[in-house]
Amino acid sequence: MTNASRRQFLRRLAALSGATAGTWLLAACGESSPPATQESMPTAAESATAAREPATPASESAPSAKPSDSSASVDKPYLVVARGGDQPEELVRRSIAALGGMERFVKPGANVIIKPNICVAYHTYEYAATTNPWVVGALVKLCREAGAGRVRVMDSPFGGTAEQAYARSGIQEQVLAAGGEMETMQRLKFVATDIPEGKDIKNWNIYDDILQADVVIDVPVAKDHGLARLTLGMKNLLGVVEDRGSMHRNMGQRLADLTSRVRPALTVVDAVRMLMANGPTGGDLGDVKKMDTIVASADIVAADSYAATLFGLQPADLAYITAGAAMGLGRSDLANLKIEEIAVGG
Repeated sequence: MTNASRRQFLRRLAALSGATAGTWLLAACGESSPPATQESMPTAAESATAAREPATPASESAPSAKPSDSSASVDKPYLVVARGGDQPEELVRRSIAALGGMERFVKPGANVIIKPNICVAYHTYEYAATTNPWVVGALVKLCREAGAGRVRVMDSPFGGTAEQAYARSGIQEQVLAAGGEMETMQRLKFVATDIPEGKDIKNWNIYDDILQADVVIDVPVAKDHGLARLTLGMKNLLGVVEDRGSMHRNMGQRLADLTSRVRPALTVVDAVRMLMANGPTGGDLGDVKKMDTIVASADIVAADSYAATLFGLQPADLAYITAGAAMGLGRSDLANLKIEEIAVGG
C-alpha cells in the first residue's frame, strides 16, 4: 500500500471514530442515515484524488465552477425554464440544450454524481416526495452522451433501507436503464471537511465521493418543508452530510456554508409534480400539483430563487437563498437575469 493510501485510510478512520460518538440525526425530510457498512481499503484512484485537501481555498477545490465561470457563453441564458407536455425527459433535454448542452458541464471521462431527493421508502414518485425518476434518468443519459466515464446516483433516504427507497421511488429502474449506477452511501465515507468560506460552520462531515467527483448535479424535487419552508437545490444538499439534525440550527446560513464547499456544477429543479403542503414526506395526492416544469441553471441560488416563485414566494422568503446570495454563491435578482422560457408540447 502506498503512503498516499495509508494517509487516506487513516484520515477516514479518524473521521469515523469521531462520528460514532453520536447518532445519525434526522435529515431535512426526517431521514436517518444509512446503516454502517464495512468498506474496503481505499483504492489507488481514491488515494490519487485525496491530494485535494479540504482546506484548499474553495475556488481551487470546488468540484465545479462558480456561476460566473467564463465557460458560460454570453449568448446563453443564465437560467432556463421548460414547461408543458407529459414527457419529463423532453423537458430536461430542452432545458439543458438551452444552457449549452451537457457537454458544457461534463467532459469526456468525467466522474459524475447525480444527487436527487429520495426522501422516503414508502411513496412512489406520484406523491412528489422524491425526485421524478424520468428526470433523473434523462440526466444520466445526457451525461453518458457527453462522454462521462462514470455516472452514479445516490441519496440517504429514511423510513426503510436505501435499496428499498431506490426501488420504490422508481429512480433505480430509470437510472440503470440509462446506463448509470445506484450507490448506497456508506458511513465510513463521511469525512471531516474544512469549509473555508463558511460563516457559521467551518468544518463538517461530508460524503467524500461528493467532494472527489468531477461533476455534481443537484436534482431536488420542489416541495414544501415544515422547517425550511421549501426543499429546493440548496436544501437537497443536506443528503451529503452527516449529523444533519444539527444543520437545522441556523439552517439558512448553514445550508449556504455547505453549498460553498460542495458547489454543484448544475442544478435541475424537478417541478414536474410539486408537493404544495405537508412536506417533506407528503402522503396525500391532494397536496400534489402537476406543473410539468423544469428549472435549470449553473447557479444554484438562481435556480432556487426561480423555483420559489412557483410556490408564490420570493427569493427573500427563504433564508438559505438570502444567505447564499450574500456570500456570493449565486444571484437571486431574477429581474436582472437572462431567463429563457421554453414551451414543450402542444
